[in-house]
Amino acid sequence: MKRRFQGLASTAHDDAEVPDGVFLVRVDHARYSNERQKPCYRLRFLVLEPEVLAGCSFSSRICCTPRALWRLAWFLRDFGYDPELLARDEVEEKHVIGLRGVVKISHLVVDGRSLTNLDAFASADAWESISSAARAPLRPEVAS
Repeated sequence: MKRRFQGLASTAHDDAEVPDGVFLVRVDHARYSNERQKPCYRLRFLVLEPEVLAGCSFSSRICCTPRALWRLAWFLRDFGYDPELLARDEVEEKHVIGLRGVVKISHLVVDGRSLTNLDAFASADAWESISSAARAPLRPEVAS
C-alpha cells in the first residue's frame, strides 16, 4: 500500500549539498546518543556563510569517549559554550543549540555510507580572517 504525504520530500536534509570546506555555522540541533557503547553528540549545523550555501544544513557527531573528550571541549570552547557549565563538566543540549562558530568539514564514505567529519573548529569571530584568507588568490613567489 502506498501513502502520499504532501511536503515530505521538502523536509529531507541532503548533507551532500554542502561540500568539503570551511563554514560559519550555527548549531541547529543537538542530541546525546549512546549507541554501541560509543557515546556521542549528534549535531545538525545550519550554514550561515558563505552566502551561496546559507540555509543549507549538514549533520555530524562528536564522540564523548574518555579519549575523545578533548575534541568535545575544543568544540564547546570555540563555539562559546557557557564556561561555568564547562568548568562543572556539564553539557546541556539546550545551551548548545544556537551556538555559532567556524567548522572545517570533509566527507568520507565508510561501508557505503557518507559521513561528515568535523576536522577543525574556530570561534565565530575568526570567520572574517579565515574567509578572506580562503578567498585570497594564490600569488606565485617572485625571486628577487
